[in-house]
Amino acid sequence: MTTDSPRAKNAPAATRPAPLVAGAVIALVQGAALAAWGLYDIVAGLVGAPHNRGLAELGGVVILLLGLLPLLAGRGLLRLSRWGRTPALLTDSICLPVAYYMWQSGGVMAVLAVLVALLGLAGIAALLHPRVTAVLEAPRG
Repeated sequence: MTTDSPRAKNAPAATRPAPLVAGAVIALVQGAALAAWGLYDIVAGLVGAPHNRGLAELGGVVILLLGLLPLLAGRGLLRLSRWGRTPALLTDSICLPVAYYMWQSGGVMAVLAVLVALLGLAGIAALLHPRVTAVLEAPRG
Protein backbone atom coordinates (compact mmCIF):
# COMPACT_ATOMS: atom_id res chain seq x y z
CA MET A 1 0.00 0.00 0.00
CA THR A 2 1.39 3.36 -0.96
CA THR A 3 0.77 6.63 0.73
CA ASP A 4 0.98 9.98 -0.94
CA SER A 5 3.56 12.31 0.50
CA PRO A 6 2.62 15.82 1.66
CA ARG A 7 4.75 17.14 -1.19
CA ALA A 8 2.47 15.46 -3.74
CA LYS A 9 -0.68 16.89 -2.17
CA ASN A 10 0.61 20.44 -2.56
CA ALA A 11 2.38 19.90 -5.87
CA PRO A 12 2.68 22.97 -8.05
CA ALA A 13 0.73 23.05 -11.29
CA ALA A 14 3.99 22.93 -13.25
CA THR A 15 4.50 19.28 -12.24
CA ARG A 16 1.09 18.30 -13.57
CA PRO A 17 1.20 17.47 -17.28
CA ALA A 18 -1.59 18.88 -19.43
CA PRO A 19 -3.12 15.44 -20.16
CA LEU A 20 -3.43 14.81 -16.41
CA VAL A 21 -5.19 18.12 -15.88
CA ALA A 22 -7.47 17.39 -18.86
CA GLY A 23 -8.33 13.94 -17.49
CA ALA A 24 -9.02 15.39 -14.06
CA VAL A 25 -11.25 18.12 -15.48
CA ILE A 26 -13.18 15.56 -17.54
CA ALA A 27 -13.70 13.45 -14.40
CA LEU A 28 -14.90 16.53 -12.51
CA VAL A 29 -17.32 17.45 -15.31
CA GLN A 30 -18.69 13.90 -15.41
CA GLY A 31 -19.09 13.84 -11.64
CA ALA A 32 -20.83 17.20 -11.59
CA ALA A 33 -23.21 16.09 -14.36
CA LEU A 34 -24.09 12.87 -12.53
CA ALA A 35 -24.58 14.69 -9.23
CA ALA A 36 -26.82 17.29 -10.91
CA TRP A 37 -28.85 14.52 -12.56
CA GLY A 38 -29.24 12.78 -9.20
CA LEU A 39 -30.38 15.99 -7.53
CA TYR A 40 -32.84 16.60 -10.35
CA ASP A 41 -34.29 13.10 -9.93
CA ILE A 42 -34.63 13.60 -6.18
CA VAL A 43 -36.42 16.94 -6.58
CA ALA A 44 -38.60 15.63 -9.43
CA GLY A 45 -39.58 12.66 -7.26
CA LEU A 46 -40.59 14.98 -4.43
CA VAL A 47 -42.54 17.60 -6.36
CA GLY A 48 -43.77 15.50 -9.28
CA ALA A 49 -46.15 12.60 -9.44
CA PRO A 50 -43.97 9.55 -10.09
CA HIS A 51 -45.53 6.10 -10.33
CA ASN A 52 -43.41 4.97 -7.38
CA ARG A 53 -42.09 7.86 -5.27
CA GLY A 54 -39.73 5.70 -3.21
CA LEU A 55 -38.13 4.20 -6.31
CA ALA A 56 -37.72 7.65 -7.88
CA GLU A 57 -36.01 8.94 -4.74
CA LEU A 58 -33.77 5.88 -4.47
CA GLY A 59 -32.72 6.25 -8.12
CA GLY A 60 -31.85 9.89 -7.54
CA VAL A 61 -29.78 9.07 -4.46
CA VAL A 62 -27.91 6.29 -6.31
CA ILE A 63 -27.09 8.58 -9.24
CA LEU A 64 -26.01 11.33 -6.84
CA LEU A 65 -23.68 8.90 -5.07
CA LEU A 66 -22.32 7.69 -8.42
CA GLY A 67 -21.44 11.30 -9.19
CA LEU A 68 -19.28 11.53 -6.08
CA LEU A 69 -16.82 8.90 -7.36
CA PRO A 70 -15.58 10.86 -10.39
CA LEU A 71 -15.57 14.06 -8.33
CA LEU A 72 -13.27 12.44 -5.78
CA ALA A 73 -11.18 10.88 -8.57
CA GLY A 74 -10.72 14.26 -10.29
CA ARG A 75 -9.65 15.81 -7.00
CA GLY A 76 -7.25 12.93 -6.40
CA LEU A 77 -5.73 13.30 -9.86
CA LEU A 78 -5.14 17.01 -9.32
CA ARG A 79 -3.33 16.06 -6.10
CA LEU A 80 -1.24 13.52 -8.08
CA SER A 81 -2.77 10.53 -6.28
CA ARG A 82 -2.41 7.45 -8.43
CA TRP A 83 -5.63 5.89 -7.07
CA GLY A 84 -7.65 8.61 -8.83
CA ARG A 85 -6.91 7.25 -12.29
CA THR A 86 -8.81 3.98 -11.87
CA PRO A 87 -12.24 5.41 -10.98
CA ALA A 88 -11.80 8.16 -13.57
CA LEU A 89 -11.02 5.57 -16.27
CA LEU A 90 -13.97 3.48 -15.13
CA THR A 91 -16.29 6.45 -15.50
CA ASP A 92 -14.81 7.25 -18.92
CA SER A 93 -15.30 3.64 -20.01
CA ILE A 94 -18.92 3.61 -18.88
CA CYS A 95 -19.55 6.64 -21.11
CA LEU A 96 -19.14 4.47 -24.21
CA PRO A 97 -22.05 2.02 -23.70
CA VAL A 98 -24.18 4.88 -22.36
CA ALA A 99 -23.48 6.82 -25.57
CA TYR A 100 -24.37 3.75 -27.65
CA TYR A 101 -27.80 3.44 -26.07
CA MET A 102 -28.34 7.20 -26.28
CA TRP A 103 -27.50 7.03 -29.99
CA GLN A 104 -30.20 4.43 -30.55
CA SER A 105 -32.83 6.83 -29.19
CA GLY A 106 -32.20 9.23 -32.09
CA GLY A 107 -33.00 12.93 -32.26
CA VAL A 108 -31.37 15.21 -29.71
CA MET A 109 -30.20 12.18 -27.75
CA ALA A 110 -28.01 11.17 -30.71
CA VAL A 111 -26.23 14.53 -30.58
CA LEU A 112 -25.74 14.15 -26.84
CA ALA A 113 -24.51 10.59 -27.43
CA VAL A 114 -21.70 11.90 -29.63
CA LEU A 115 -20.70 14.39 -26.93
CA VAL A 116 -20.76 11.72 -24.21
CA ALA A 117 -18.69 9.32 -26.35
CA LEU A 118 -16.13 12.00 -27.23
CA LEU A 119 -15.84 13.01 -23.57
CA GLY A 120 -15.26 9.39 -22.56
CA LEU A 121 -12.68 8.77 -25.28
CA ALA A 122 -10.87 12.03 -24.49
CA GLY A 123 -10.73 11.07 -20.80
CA ILE A 124 -9.34 7.62 -21.59
CA ALA A 125 -6.74 9.03 -23.97
CA ALA A 126 -5.69 11.72 -21.49
CA LEU A 127 -5.36 9.41 -18.48
CA LEU A 128 -3.46 6.71 -20.39
CA HIS A 129 -0.97 9.23 -21.81
CA PRO A 130 2.64 8.21 -21.07
CA ARG A 131 3.39 11.50 -19.28
CA VAL A 132 0.48 10.91 -16.92
CA THR A 133 1.70 7.41 -16.18
CA ALA A 134 5.21 8.72 -15.53
CA VAL A 135 3.96 11.35 -13.07
CA LEU A 136 1.54 9.07 -11.23
CA GLU A 137 3.92 6.11 -11.02
CA ALA A 138 6.96 8.18 -10.01
CA PRO A 139 8.39 7.17 -6.63
CA ARG A 140 7.34 9.49 -3.83
CA GLY A 141 9.73 10.40 -1.17
